[in-house]
This record gives sequence, structure tokens and C-alpha cells, in this order.
Amino acid sequence: MHPFRAVSRPARVAALTAALALACAGCGAAVRDSAGHGRILAVGAENEYANVIEQIGGKYVDVSAVESDPNTDPHTFEASPRVAEAVSSAGLVVQNGLGYDTFMERIESASPRSARKVIDVQKLLGLADSTRNPHLWYKPQTMPAVAKAVAADLSALQPAHAAYFKANASAFERSLEPWYQALTQFAKEYPDTPVASTEPVGDYMLEAAGTVNLTPFGLQADIMNGVDPAPQDVTLQDGLFSGHRVKVFVYNQQVADSLTQSFLEAAKRAGVPVVGVYETMPTPGYDYQSWMLAEVQALRRAVAEKASTEKL
Repeated sequence: MHPFRAVSRPARVAALTAALALACAGCGAAVRDSAGHGRILAVGAENEYANVIEQIGGKYVDVSAVESDPNTDPHTFEASPRVAEAVSSAGLVVQNGLGYDTFMERIESASPRSARKVIDVQKLLGLADSTRNPHLWYKPQTMPAVAKAVAADLSALQPAHAAYFKANASAFERSLEPWYQALTQFAKEYPDTPVASTEPVGDYMLEAAGTVNLTPFGLQADIMNGVDPAPQDVTLQDGLFSGHRVKVFVYNQQVADSLTQSFLEAAKRAGVPVVGVYETMPTPGYDYQSWMLAEVQALRRAVAEKASTEKL
């Protein structure tokens, strides 16, 4: 996989249109045959989606990721001609949707290509635009659906290898079983575990694990969208720590500011273990399956051993 660094979140990028216009200038001339070198060029807007494409496509794909750096704030956007060219040349694109990576739609519109197949995960899952949490990769139902859609689209691009893609998709789905089992076991052993968080990044996983997130969603959404939270929500969050009302603090490692740092310090003072979550897959050392399993294992350690896993 060849990651590109370019990241985004809706309503955070004042110069997005101008940047994309610059990035896409002349990239229509750079379009290549996606199978011209025997492999399908593919792009995942986030590296977790690129990883799944790579697992399904195997030796028949050449995959790039746009958002790929777990050490950077994904709320910023850096467009480049290289990213625009990769998207315009791709035979397959997978993007999250729900306003999370609208820069992809802008690049695609700036370099239209009828043969390009685009999987929008929001649309694939049938989610309304009003869906509050865009972090779909933490949702257990997401990646099996993505894997099947990727296999179908790759098969349409290279029919001769359809059986290979289908077999890889089936193997991928089976490989998620340890994660599902870990979620089920956690929910059984530690039902209704109270947790707090900064953003809704890991909320789908927390829900599947049977936890109860006591952080008001309004506070999570405000931090996610770069809005100053209501003072009463901040006070409530602080009280979750000082009052020892939560057993875990789920902290978005990629978006830290003075407010989230104050919550982190409050959790540590109160002896509340911290579990770090990510918006892009930590690399190297992880694929999607091992990343998701590691997060649940960190959650379990936090509850069972009061041990923090701030970073994977």
C-alpha cells in the first residue's frame, strides 16, 4: 500500500474548493488505464478502507490511501496534485461518506471518469445523511459489506479473477470472528460498563461492547466539529471523572486540544484508565482486523486491570 497524506473533516476547511481546484488542475490528462499494468489501481479515502481493498484484491490491485497518518489531526486537509491524480486514475475508490471525506467527491467531480467505480460506505449501508456518527469503520456491520462490494466491483473490472476476489472476501469476513467474539464476551462479562469519551470515534464499537457512554453526545459532536461545547456539558464531563462515575475514558489520539487534554488529565487524576482510539488505522503492525481486536482488548484491560492503553 502506498499512503498519501491528505486529510479532512466537513466544515473545517475554509480553502477546500480552491485547494482542490489547484490539485486537480490538468489531472484529467493523467488518467491511465486502471488495468494497464495488470493490476487495478484503487484508492481508499482512509487507510482502513485501503487495507480492506488490499486484502480483497491481493496481487491484482495497487492500492493507495489518502488519509493514513495516525499521528496527525485528521480535521485538517492537505490537497496535492499527487492525491488528485491517484483518485482520477483509479478504477476503484472507497470513501466513507456522511460528510467525512467530501474532498473525495470534489476530486471525483473535477476528474469525471465513467469507468471508475466508487463505493460510498454511507450509501452502501443505507444510512441517512442525518446519521450523527460518521466513524463507520468501528461499526461491526461495516467492513463485511465493504468487502463484498469491493469483491463485486473488482470482479466487474477483472472478471477473470472473480473467484479469487470472492474467496478473499469470504476469508476476510471469517477473520473478523475474533473481534466479534471479543465484543460479545466483553458485553457478557462487563455489562453496561460506564465510559466517557471525547468524540464519537469509537462509539459504534462501545455500543457493540455493551457499554454506556455517559458523555453527552452534544459534547462529543462539538469537539468533533470544532465547536466550543456548552459549559454545562464540560462541567458534567469533569464530574464523570471527579465523581468516579466512569470506568474508562476513550480518547481520540488524533485530535488533541486544551479541552481534551484537560479531560485526559482529569481522568488520570481520578485514576480512570484511558483507551486511545484512532480515525486512521495505526501503522505499521496492524491490519483492520488486528486493529479492531486490539481496541477491544485495550477496553478489557482498562476494566479488568485498570490499565491504560493510550496508544496502540
